[in-house]
Amino acid sequence: MITPEILKQCLPEATMQACETFAEPLAEACENFEINTPQRLAAFIAQVGHESGNLRFVKENLNYSAQGLRKTFPKYFPNDQIAMQYQRNPEAIANRVYANRMGNGPEESGDGWRYRGRGLIQLTGHDNYQKCMTDLEVDDPEYFETPEGAVYSACWFWDTRNLNAVADTGDIKKMTKLINGGFIGLEDRIKHYEHALHVLGG
Repeated sequence: MITPEILKQCLPEATMQACETFAEPLAEACENFEINTPQRLAAFIAQVGHESGNLRFVKENLNYSAQGLRKTFPKYFPNDQIAMQYQRNPEAIANRVYANRMGNGPEESGDGWRYRGRGLIQLTGHDNYQKCMTDLEVDDPEYFETPEGAVYSACWFWDTRNLNAVADTGDIKKMTKLINGGFIGLEDRIKHYEHALHVLGG
């Protein structure tokens, strides 16, 4: 069901080159993970379209200014002095923000950067990476930056959160909460979903 042309119709803001890059791995992975009805496909494409900036990003961009750090991660950068020490240093930012959670070690371990968000749905944290790498039988975190790895990690995440069942109900708000932990970008995700559903004949 997924060709470069159909993917481009579902995600008009994606480049044709990106659609050509991702269509084949998406078709294969979605079949393997039973993302195989118009509703499921539309929901999946909508979510990965939003998460990846219309198939532009397969790894997390953490190049924040001090002001951006204060706004985005106030818990970790409670004042200007700390934020200034970290600004425009993505590796240091990742190591601070993701330290001591999701199975990561402390800031100095480097786990935050090693297991930063990758894939079309940003897989993050040591424990998620280890589970995903075990299930997909891969051994390099950077695999999730490849088109195939970016797609398969997203499908794996989708499957482990039982999102096909949520997609069957059309509950994009619940789906967004399970993916995002909140409702960031909900309107954009709904817009993507409704458009993709129309394209796929759902």
